[in-house]
Amino acid sequence: MQRQRTLRNEISCVGVGLHSGKDVRLELKPGDVDSGIIFLRTDLPARPKIHATAANVAATLRATTLEEDGAKVFTIEHLMSALNACGIDNCLIEINAEEPPVLNGNSIDFFKMIQAAGIAQQDKERKIIRVEKIYRVDGEEGKRFIMALPYDGFRVSFVSVNPHPLIGIQYADFEITEEIYEREIAPARTIAYEKEIAALQSMGLGLGGTLENVIVYNDTGWRNKLIYPDELVRHKILDVIGDIRLAGILNCHIVAVASGHALNTQLAKKIYLGTRN
Repeated sequence: MQRQRTLRNEISCVGVGLHSGKDVRLELKPGDVDSGIIFLRTDLPARPKIHATAANVAATLRATTLEEDGAKVFTIEHLMSALNACGIDNCLIEINAEEPPVLNGNSIDFFKMIQAAGIAQQDKERKIIRVEKIYRVDGEEGKRFIMALPYDGFRVSFVSVNPHPLIGIQYADFEITEEIYEREIAPARTIAYEKEIAALQSMGLGLGGTLENVIVYNDTGWRNKLIYPDELVRHKILDVIGDIRLAGILNCHIVAVASGHALNTQLAKKIYLGTRN
């Protein structure tokens, strides 16, 4: 029997939101048995809670947004990815803004925070969702899709398709364990095309982005040094791991082509609704 897992101790960090550019303090705390992942907005008078489930996905423009009873939190995918990779069932996340800190634009700092806080087993069996049939979501006339297949474990295969000749088609396939995630996925940063940055910022997006937390490319090359030659597709896998956690703790093989937050969370919702008792 696998038991539920939470943090052994509290841990916190501060930074700025990737899209909002606002200062934020985030605290990760142990969660009660069967509570799941919960965001608590300490900056709002009623201190509302937002449960990190697929049913609460409200928007997916450049990030995943959750909303419950009028309270929102967005760009949750990097933190959710680290929690998923570490096998955390229950965690209370106290946050004094609408968006977690971007930190280095990946999930390695969140991963290290969880490891530093320690992981404690709880006195109840964990709820693993074992995918027993194929779930699939398609987009853009079949040019994009994401699917979940039965699998004994958790694996993600991703094909990234980018028309820019600098990037092109990238493919990566990983069995997701804590060790592989820390070494091969967690350091991969989010990405931006330099010509799109001004337009994004005019929409109120990317206001906290810098060359320290975003890999930027233009028509001649990369503005900063890559950690991996295929850093883009690895970050796509990072996002999938975070978005799909909204369905629960899964045993499955995720296969995706050019998927983003919209398709990721649609698949999470499909699995979430299709496997509830």
